[in-house]
Amino acid sequence: MGSVESGYELFWKETVNQIGEEISEQEFLMWFHNMEYINSGDSQIHIAVPSSFYKDQVTQRYLQTLEGKLFELSGQKLNVAFKVQKTAAQKASEKKEESAKNSEKLPSKKKKRPHPQLKQEYNFERFVRGDNNDFAYMASYAISKNPGRAYNPCMIYGGVGLGKTHLLQAIGNLSYQEFENIKIAYVTAETFTNEFILSIKENTIHRFKNKYRSVDMLLIDDVHFLPGKVETQEELFHTFNALYDANKQMVFTSDRPVSELKKLSDRLRSRFERGLNVDLQPPNYETRIAILTKKIEEKNVEIPDAVIELICQNIKTNVRDLEKALTKLVAYAELVNRTISLEIAERQLKDFFTDSNYRNVTIDLIQRTVAEYFALSSNDLKGKRRSKAIAFPRQVAMYISRDLTEYSTTEVGLEFGGRDHTTVMYACQRIEDRMKTDATLSPTIQHLTRTIKEYRP
Repeated sequence: MGSVESGYELFWKETVNQIGEEISEQEFLMWFHNMEYINSGDSQIHIAVPSSFYKDQVTQRYLQTLEGKLFELSGQKLNVAFKVQKTAAQKASEKKEESAKNSEKLPSKKKKRPHPQLKQEYNFERFVRGDNNDFAYMASYAISKNPGRAYNPCMIYGGVGLGKTHLLQAIGNLSYQEFENIKIAYVTAETFTNEFILSIKENTIHRFKNKYRSVDMLLIDDVHFLPGKVETQEELFHTFNALYDANKQMVFTSDRPVSELKKLSDRLRSRFERGLNVDLQPPNYETRIAILTKKIEEKNVEIPDAVIELICQNIKTNVRDLEKALTKLVAYAELVNRTISLEIAERQLKDFFTDSNYRNVTIDLIQRTVAEYFALSSNDLKGKRRSKAIAFPRQVAMYISRDLTEYSTTEVGLEFGGRDHTTVMYACQRIEDRMKTDATLSPTIQHLTRTIKEYRP
């Protein structure tokens, strides 16, 4: 058996070496560095990988290639079986981390100043990994270690509170520590837009261009703010080209895939899609437990396991909602000087649990519900017609959209046929004013809201 295993291991190593010559160094480090040969026999090679997510990814991406090369080298059909277990590299990393923790009290050889635009708490150590975000985490970490190479540009997208900003700033924070003279600019798309407009007014456009085109790494948060802003998109397009041609790293975040960003210029869209696009999904139960446990450790409070499980069973949306629930419990315990129990948690978080179950209400669902109630179609609400029979239901739908979702007035306007944010603000104010004088309107809004919340696909 020993000779068989030894022979298969040699074939495996040569296969990996050949693949390493065919793909980029960064891709090889991301996927093959974390594989480890275990043993072999009966025409099967067993390989250790660090997670179920990792196993699924390498199976889809490389299994066929691996088995094909093994056949070419060995002359026989060898199957590759991935097994989820800690690799030697992981064990060594954990040992190194443990050693680092034990020596924390020793003076550091070199301590860099914090980056002025980045929050220090947004780092990779505080980001809890799970199947929902592991790919995005690994890509972000690889970028911070080797900016401007394989994953440039990178777009990280996902819903509210899933960690987009955390990963974006973690990239900047780690790169800032790794590279002595690296110039990093972090900015939200809204701030980028406002600075651009101000530079035009004050005739300082050259200073604006120099600020963003002379950096080594540009991090722009919330690019879903850009659709409809034609001149800002034009400026970002040229900034993108200047940085890309100079091999400077760019990372963007959005609350949705680039393909769903309406009123975005085709050429800027193509630039965003040119590199790596990774998504963040809501955390699964195990990851929610890990996240909440870490938050509790950081706050240095005692929360019973049963309460942690209660929160994670009821809140399935995002990290932000988990934090809100924990903050409310901790505040209650401190104010009334009581230990948190399961009964207290159930009572204090009852409304919060109910509310959190409806956080994923979509504007499309709101439009369909309101349109059906008023015997219209969703297209009527998005269209150009302004007759009273359509304008009023449209205002109702806009009002409910602002009430039940976390979309800004700009984003709501885009979903209603690309209307301006001031139109949405007017609609919301109009409905609020009418509810004060029209006794039938408030029950109508409540009925529609309840219908939307109770909707089950």
